[in-house]
Amino acid sequence: MPYQLDGKSIVITGGARGIGAEIAKALAAEGARVVVADLSADSTRSVVEAIKADGGTAIGVGADVRDRAQVQAMIQAAVTEFGRLDAIFNNAGIAQVQPFLKITEDDWHNVMDVNGLGVLIGMQEAIKVFLAQGGGGKVINTASIAGKQGYEPLAHYCASKWAVVALTQAAARAFGKDKINVNAICPGVVGTEMWKVIDRGYQAHGLSQGEDTSFHDNAARAVLGRPSVATDLVGVAKFLASPDSDFMTGQSLMVDGGMVFV
Repeated sequence: MPYQLDGKSIVITGGARGIGAEIAKALAAEGARVVVADLSADSTRSVVEAIKADGGTAIGVGADVRDRAQVQAMIQAAVTEFGRLDAIFNNAGIAQVQPFLKITEDDWHNVMDVNGLGVLIGMQEAIKVFLAQGGGGKVINTASIAGKQGYEPLAHYCASKWAVVALTQAAARAFGKDKINVNAICPGVVGTEMWKVIDRGYQAHGLSQGEDTSFHDNAARAVLGRPSVATDLVGVAKFLASPDSDFMTGQSLMVDGGMVFV
């Protein structure tokens, strides 16, 4: 059954690779018109070209989610190109492995500024457009199982993802009356470049031995018996962007293969 995304104008941050890239391609395949956003427009080219090759509609935009002016320009690109904004996926994020007692102020700000502040700015600027347009809109944030449980040595990353869950709930309460739905997706251990960064961090601190060891050790906790791949997230992403989720808001959906039960 189609997800009724034909003609919807949707922005995806962190769209050049990993989960963001797969979500962008999946939404476009359902007829959405997508803005693939990442730190540079050049980095989005392969995703945009893949979407167009499959008959979809997409543009690439460079934006640092920590910079409000750049986020405003990113959203304006969607409005200019496609006439309006219907949904935003605040998906851009970073991770860092650092033992708890070694987390510095710079470490904290680096992770929190992207994963927390970047999501806040994206939500604020999209919601302003939704309110000006009237008729509501969809905000979908990428949280994590780390937004439900704390893990050492990823404490500051976990804090940033708990922040995403809190922002999701707060905005849902604030803007439900305006028919703006705000939800989050909580992935588990996903085979993307981010987990390669995490794995290298585990090795650098002597917390694991051998390439991908921490990835497989952590993924082994999934009751479905395998690590996630980025395409595991696209079904929920399509649902949350579609009218099928119109009566759902303030929720953080676990899509983790059964790693965390809440």
